[in-house]
Amino acid sequence: MSSQITVHVAGDERSVELETTAADLFEGRRDVLVARVNGELRDLAHVVADGDVVEPVTAQEQDGLDVLRHSAAHVLAQAVQQLKPDARLGIGPPVRDGFYYDFDVAEPFQPDDLKALEKAMQKIVNEGQTFVRREISDEDALVELKDEPYKCELIGLKGGAASEAAEGADVEVGGAQLTIYDNVRRDGTKAWGDLCRGPHVPTTKVLGNAFKVMRSAAAYWRGSEKNPQLQRVYGTAWPTKDELKAYLDRLAEAEKRDHRKLGAELDLYSFPDEIGSGMAVFHPKGGVIKREMEDYVRRRHIEEGFDYVGTPHISKDGLFHTSGHLPYYADTMFPPMEFEHAEYRLKAMNCPMHNLIFRSRGRSYRELPLRFFEFGSVYRYEKSGVVHGLTRVRAMTQDDSHSYVTAGQAPAEVEHLLDFVTGLLKDFGLDDYYFELSTRDDSEEKKEKFIGSAEQWETATRVLEETAGKYGVDLVPDPGGAAFYGPKISVQARDAIGRTWQMSTIQYDFNQPERFGLEYQAADGTRQQPVMIHSAKFGSIERFIGVLVEHYAGAFPVWLSPVQVLGLPVADEYNDYLWGVLSQMKAKGIRVELDDSDDRFPKKIRNASKAKVPFALIAGEDDRSNNAVSFRYRDGSQKNGVPIEDAIAEVLGAIETRAQV
Repeated sequence: MSSQITVHVAGDERSVELETTAADLFEGRRDVLVARVNGELRDLAHVVADGDVVEPVTAQEQDGLDVLRHSAAHVLAQAVQQLKPDARLGIGPPVRDGFYYDFDVAEPFQPDDLKALEKAMQKIVNEGQTFVRREISDEDALVELKDEPYKCELIGLKGGAASEAAEGADVEVGGAQLTIYDNVRRDGTKAWGDLCRGPHVPTTKVLGNAFKVMRSAAAYWRGSEKNPQLQRVYGTAWPTKDELKAYLDRLAEAEKRDHRKLGAELDLYSFPDEIGSGMAVFHPKGGVIKREMEDYVRRRHIEEGFDYVGTPHISKDGLFHTSGHLPYYADTMFPPMEFEHAEYRLKAMNCPMHNLIFRSRGRSYRELPLRFFEFGSVYRYEKSGVVHGLTRVRAMTQDDSHSYVTAGQAPAEVEHLLDFVTGLLKDFGLDDYYFELSTRDDSEEKKEKFIGSAEQWETATRVLEETAGKYGVDLVPDPGGAAFYGPKISVQARDAIGRTWQMSTIQYDFNQPERFGLEYQAADGTRQQPVMIHSAKFGSIERFIGVLVEHYAGAFPVWLSPVQVLGLPVADEYNDYLWGVLSQMKAKGIRVELDDSDDRFPKKIRNASKAKVPFALIAGEDDRSNNAVSFRYRDGSQKNGVPIEDAIAEVLGAIETRAQV
């Protein structure tokens, strides 16, 4: 028998010895963390077989970065059990920008604990411990992990459904074969071990000093309030120390832009405990922004051929059975209310009610596309752990619209909606974006969650994909991310500091028209079923405002600013003169205020800066004598002696062009 086998390495065919490992194939390449063998991620210690297709995976791609971070999570867990031997292990997956690990400990972690953990992690990293994979039977694992009750519970969840049973469980028991990863010291002794699917980086040395323990928080086991409350420790890990520093700098900038903090400082909105978690109230200044956005999008919908409709906040829950949302979305809907021998629900979506409007009378092909739009208030029971300011709420208002079209009209309608959406985002200063195409999961265990035939899904997906391809922006696949009734395009916008936010969505729905029996009379007299296309331009207006506050750091373009011009008299004797100028502006529709407080002029300047008002209008003796004013802009620059008519024209021009000042 030949001692040589043939493998395909990064596109090249190579003849290698039996028992060759992936590490042997990439010898000398310190950037390779794991290998992709026949499409599956494997440790570098994996022995390749004849005919294998092997590719290097580095931290420059997401798979490699996830492996790096999951390995860091193991080091964190090892450090926790070194310092707190009684700690019991939960789950430790990689997440966006880092990782976390859940622990059952007697006392919550304190800031000093986190510092100690980071030091312990660095010692483990410096030891250069090796991650060694070991296969184990379920029975043996239960014996070995008898003191780890949460791990033993995970063993019973082994397989493809693990991630549904518990967030992150697929990194532990997602495969058919149960494995444990041992951290082995250089002298061959075992330092620590953990139930894990893998793969991992070769040694802890790979982590270098490019990781950090960030914070801790409470988290329920498997995400259920019925289960024990654990302590979740969050960390981050990057390929290099420079990348770690850049990330921490971005976090510091994001903290300055936190919309919850700025909302309070700028008196825009608040979240009263008396109302409940995830429910915001808008103060007068925040109400200005909200009204401007509502007026804009209402006018734009009418310009784009939509008819404004209105629907109630509650409905008999049978409506949501008809639409198919129950039981699919039952967990995210508020519980039913019993009234007059029927159960009612706060609506979590507007589409079922729009279908009833379509069905209220006969429809002809001449009416199509038929477009309905409303500001619909919807309510979703988000778990308390994920509620976050305006960006994750329980009560929201959607600029929700539904287009009813023939199958032949669908591509043009999707293009029409994408034009609308991208134009809107640009008007609000979000002009850096890409598209994400969410499709159904075709795996055997999950495809039954998606309604409709393979042919329907193929047609709908093709329409979205081909239309999105016309826009010259990246189209990123999101397999399994579709709604149960059809695929969708979401627009992912990048803000001023590079973070990505899901904004507008367009969904192709061949399901609800059938469930509601929607029909129109075709040109040949037959009854045909329309295609329904859902679209939300802001998504939720609350979330969009939260994103805008962070994107602009509270310094809005003039047209959105709650106060567009703030008058700052140099002394009290100029109050009347300056108010006369502001009154002329107010008559033109400009939002103005006069600071006639007892504060000294330098403090008024500082207050105007903190309020992030785009135009501070100053008046002193020279201005009054010359029937002029002086501008002070947000960047501290100033323009003096501006005639009143020119000052009004400058402000109106900035509003009209949606300029940033």
